[in-house]
Amino acid sequence: MTTAAWINLDHAIALLSVIAWFAAGVTMSLRRARPALALLAAALLVTLTRAASVTMLAGRGWWFVQEKVLLGLPMLAVAALVATVIAGPRLFAQATGARLPETIDAAGIVTLLTAAYAALAGFAVTFLSGYPLAPGIVLITIALVFAGALLTMRVLATPNAVEEPDTDPDRPDVSRRRFLGVAGGVVVVGAAGTGVGLSVRPAASVSDGGGPGPVSRAAVSVTELRGADTPAPGGARREYVLAARKATVRLASGRDIDAWTFDGTVPGPPITAAKGDLIEVKLVNHDIDDGVTLHWHGYDVPCGEDGAAGVTQDVVVPGGEFVYRFRADQVGTYWYHTHHASHIGVRRGLYGTLVVKPREEHDTGQLDLTLSVHTFDGIATIAGGAERIAPPGTAVRLRLINTDSDPHRFALVGTSFRVAAVDGRDLEQPGEISRTGLRLPAAGRYDLVFVMPSTSVALALDDDRAATVRLRPRAGAATGEPSTQDSSGWPELDLLTYGTSAPVRLRTDAADRHFTMVLDRGVAMVDGSPAYAHTVNGRGHPSIPDQLVAEGDIVRFTVVNRSRETHPWHLHGHPVLILSRDGTPSSGSPLWVDTFDVRPGEVWEVAFRASNPGIWMNHCHNLPHAHQGMMLQLRYDGVTTPFGGMHTVGSGHNH
Repeated sequence: MTTAAWINLDHAIALLSVIAWFAAGVTMSLRRARPALALLAAALLVTLTRAASVTMLAGRGWWFVQEKVLLGLPMLAVAALVATVIAGPRLFAQATGARLPETIDAAGIVTLLTAAYAALAGFAVTFLSGYPLAPGIVLITIALVFAGALLTMRVLATPNAVEEPDTDPDRPDVSRRRFLGVAGGVVVVGAAGTGVGLSVRPAASVSDGGGPGPVSRAAVSVTELRGADTPAPGGARREYVLAARKATVRLASGRDIDAWTFDGTVPGPPITAAKGDLIEVKLVNHDIDDGVTLHWHGYDVPCGEDGAAGVTQDVVVPGGEFVYRFRADQVGTYWYHTHHASHIGVRRGLYGTLVVKPREEHDTGQLDLTLSVHTFDGIATIAGGAERIAPPGTAVRLRLINTDSDPHRFALVGTSFRVAAVDGRDLEQPGEISRTGLRLPAAGRYDLVFVMPSTSVALALDDDRAATVRLRPRAGAATGEPSTQDSSGWPELDLLTYGTSAPVRLRTDAADRHFTMVLDRGVAMVDGSPAYAHTVNGRGHPSIPDQLVAEGDIVRFTVVNRSRETHPWHLHGHPVLILSRDGTPSSGSPLWVDTFDVRPGEVWEVAFRASNPGIWMNHCHNLPHAHQGMMLQLRYDGVTTPFGGMHTVGSGHNH
């Protein structure tokens, strides 16, 4: 079973234990001894089963079971033991006729329901707090369970609940109950108050990942980390002006949509260059009220050109402009998009493509198509495709770009092919494959290459026949038309085993800094307000500590997904080398990516060299997830920003 399957199974068992303990307590309150005894036995069995499932899950990683092992199971075990010792013999006596249930057995009911409260509290902590388990959460949880027990005792002690309703304060048993109630209330309030106090303490603003802390030095501002102003020798200056404006756009399907655009088109104008050229883009905001920036996704520009509003620049407001300038030193397939309120802006159309080709490449009849996928109103479309003519023998390159926040599945039907590049970076000796599906992460890119056969070829998107790009060997060709209907059953290509292994110029055995990011959902503060957030290590932005690095460091990330959703992880300014997934080392071509899908229950290990000084966003590229808390920043020692930074600005200035 996968880790995700074990997580779901454990959740189901935990829910069953809650139901079983509550059922036992309620049935005992109805004076039905035999069913209550059977439910007590069932509750104990489910609790033991839960312990076994947690033990199995622990083998997948401490991150998946910490709150269960340290709080949930011990709390339930104590409550279950007390319930068994107190309620068990009484139920057995009543069920066998040795004792008649003439009155409600308050003590037995309280212990059974307390076990139910403990089971429910442990279940709730997993969903509302998760990892890491904080001392404040422990105190609050125990206080709530104890409060539930006290309240149940109070209810069962009312005149309508017991046979002897005497509440004379002079009676010893009444005085004792009152004393216990007052003392218990004091303990509950004290524990809960202390827990709340511990929970609202601010986190440290910086995590050093096991490396040296900040070193006193002359500060460098991100405004000083700008791109070159001249091309490389032999290069050209490529100048663009992008005007952000609202417009009505007609899609390839014929539908008209109200979009936010660059230059009135979706996607925006393609930006192309040859290696060594200087790319200069003036961004002008005509009427995007929320503001706009340009982020060059996957392109390792100097930090001052990164386009992260509130970190590397101010947002470009209506009537404003900003000039980006950088040298095209990376060959490959990339894209650009707004990085201000991007969960809205990108979805509505503020994106475009960026392709840099080798300078020595000449047009030799190759068909080179850049195909970007975007979803409008729930319908995914491919821009740049439709139907093309490619004579047999033509070298074809399809540059696939996923501009959505969710993964897409592609299938190339009618020919074998190679995945030549991933996220703009060439793979080592990729082999020919066919009848294999390709899962493209959010924001990711694949370059597919093949030689056009004498029959037609189709690129299918998400098994949707309407979203298909077709290549025909000649106009009007009707023979050999490939069918995409059976491609849904094709196996998915595992890039970690694809291509040929090769040495890399990166020391990965002993990193200078190691950061673990546990991705989850839980209650956290996001932009100063409580929310059911997408969290990193239990916190939402901007209260997630910055990751401190120094130039030249080898940095390792462990990225753990405890949640039930996929998180495409993206670090700005640096490609990362995939080391392993779920403990299995990458065995194919060295895989350098800027976005990688961390599916539920997965654990990824990646590494990179800190070679691009700045303050860099590090976030989930499911953009609504980032907006809801799942982003932080990687900060080089000695680099500062005059734009406030994530820890002082709202989400509108980040995503």
